[in-house]
Order: sequence, then C-alpha cells, then structure tokens
Amino acid sequence: MEHVEEIVIVGAGIAGLATALGLHRKGVKSLVLESFPSIRTSGYAIGTWTNAWRALDALGIGNKIREQHIFVERFKVFSPSSGAILREAKLEEIEGKTGKIEIRCVRREFLLQTLAQELPKDTIRYSSKVVLIEEEGDLKLLHLADGSVIKTKVLIGGDGINSIVGKYLGMKKPSSTGRLAVRGFAEYPTNHGFKPEFIQINGQGFRVGMSPSTEKSIYWYFGWYSSENGKDESTTKTGELILRKLSNSKAPNEIIEVIQKSEMDQMVPSPLKYRTPFSLLFGNITKRNICVIGDAFHPMTPDLGQGGCIALEDSVILSRCLSEALHHGKIEDGLEKFAKIRRWRCAKVVLIAYIVGFIQQSGNWFISFLREKVLAGIMAGALLMVSNYDCGEV
Repeated sequence: MEHVEEIVIVGAGIAGLATALGLHRKGVKSLVLESFPSIRTSGYAIGTWTNAWRALDALGIGNKIREQHIFVERFKVFSPSSGAILREAKLEEIEGKTGKIEIRCVRREFLLQTLAQELPKDTIRYSSKVVLIEEEGDLKLLHLADGSVIKTKVLIGGDGINSIVGKYLGMKKPSSTGRLAVRGFAEYPTNHGFKPEFIQINGQGFRVGMSPSTEKSIYWYFGWYSSENGKDESTTKTGELILRKLSNSKAPNEIIEVIQKSEMDQMVPSPLKYRTPFSLLFGNITKRNICVIGDAFHPMTPDLGQGGCIALEDSVILSRCLSEALHHGKIEDGLEKFAKIRRWRCAKVVLIAYIVGFIQQSGNWFISFLREKVLAGIMAGALLMVSNYDCGEV
C-alpha cells in the first residue's frame, strides 16, 4: 500500500514551522518540505509585537524566546528635518485590550531554530523543492526537483512571496510599492550600552529605525523610494546612499554609528511588495484541501513590523481549525473557517501598513507638515492598535 501524508507544509519559514508545531501540540503529524539543505539563516530580525507573543505563548515557546531578547521599554519618533521628538511612549505603561504591550526584536535565525527543535526529528525534509502540483482524486501530488512524488490529503503553502502553492490556487502576483529596504545588525563584542528603546525617523523620502535585539546586537532598517534610473539599487553603493541621506537630515548620531558598524559591503536592497486587500478579501486563499499562510498569503510592507507577527497568528488559528476538522468534521470546512477568520484581519493590516508607510516616507511638504504636526501620534497609535489582537489557543 502506497504511503499518503496527512498534511504537507511547503516551506520551513516562520509560518510553516509554527504551523507544524501547532499541529504537533494537537497531536497531528505533518511533513514540512524545505527546498534548502538546512534551516535558512538569511534575514535579520522580526519585530515581535504583543500579538506575536500571544501566538508564541500558545505554541509553548514564548518564554524561550523572551529569555534571549531585550524587552523594548520606550518608543520614540524623531523628525528628520528638526531632530525633535514627535512622539514618545513608555510602552510598559500602556494597557491594551489583550494586556500589556510587549515588543522585542527577535533574531530570525533563533526563532526558526527554536521552532525546529520543538518538532519531531522526522518532521522537516530538506532539499525538497516542489516544482509541480497535480491532483489525483482528493489527493494532491507534489512533484519534487529530485524526481520523487509525495501524495498528501492536505496541502499548506508557507513558501513565501513567490509561492508555488499560491500560484496553483491562482493568486495574483504581489504588487510593487516602488520602495526598497535594507536591514542589518550591528554586533558588539560586549554589552552595547544602548537603552531598550525603539527609535524611528520618518520623512524626506526615507524611513529608518533601530532597536536593541540582544545585549550584544542592535537591529536596524532603512527604507527609501528607488530612483527611476535604478542607480540607487546598486548594492555597491547602498551603504553610501544610506549614510548620505542620513547625513542630510537631523537623524540622531547613534543611528548613523550603528549602521556604520554593520557590514556595509553586505547591504542588499530588497523591493517592498504587498498583496492588495481586494485580493485578500476575494482571492482563492483556500480551495478544498489546500490553503496558504504567511507571506504566501499576505505579503505586506514592513511599516507596522507585522509580517512575522501575522504569520504566527496564522499558524495558531490554522492549527486549531484544521485539527478540529480532522477530528470532528471535514477538512474543507476547517480551511474555510480559517479563511473566514483571517481574510478581514489580514486585509486590514496590509492596508494600514501601506498607508502608514506612504505617509511616513513621503517627502511631499504638505504631507511632511501633517506628519510632524498632526499624524505622528496617530501613526504610532496604529502600530499599537494592530498588535492588540489575541489569536487564542492552539
């Protein structure tokens, strides 16, 4: 008798591994297919807000992650034109509807390794790139690059922005924002001495911020609009471009020092893309025994720091809906329930992130005036509002 997997998850990223762990907590076995030969260590850090900590706690790994990362106590927004503080908040004093606000800058590699370590040893199959998806009755046939074929009763796509599962569902390609972003770490041999603060500067066509991640590392990001001729996208000049833009503003010196301490020759800009709210509300994010999660579902701009957080929400809710369906109902009903819960939530966050990013990064004089005089507090409030969400238990 040929072997058929109950659940196959494509992609061993945050969404895929967290979903596998959520299912494992419910006693449901899954197989994760990863195209790389090991856990991907690319990427830097995840802005992990209150909603993400609810999900990590539900998965049973919240405290393991907390122990290794600094709690951000204060949030500051500076003006690039005057250097003045436009908005300041002591986060530990803010109470949301789901409890205290909690923000930490979590190293992506550490999060992935922690998720993987909690899974049974045979859960992740590396060097397993899916190149074709076909149907055989109620089963999905996954053709791998090595010529092998895997059959599964349920297929979950957590394979990122260029998802082959999303393509199979007929999802439209993500839209470009015309913006680029670079992220990095500044590593220190001993304690870096920075305060546990999240600092952000918005305007004059760029957006930059930094936050301590651990006692020895500072995470930072820089976003800007790409030029029409594409010269700004040259990786050899990215560091120079960032420092030039910052030196022409009133950005705090510590941000410039942190970026200079990073590996300047390793700065590779990434185009920022998003899936339109309309596509999220009305597109095929699930069909019968197949669905998508994480960036395969809702790629968004990083302006709210919610990409990884929303992916963790997905994992908890999908694990709950799917395990209930496997035990008490139909798989299709469980996936439809997941889609119903997630469509509006994800569309809302994607839309708010896009609007906040446009306002924050705009160099238009009128928008700059509104941003500094009226909108700074509103946008800071948006960051806290979207994180005030509880995905519930697995």
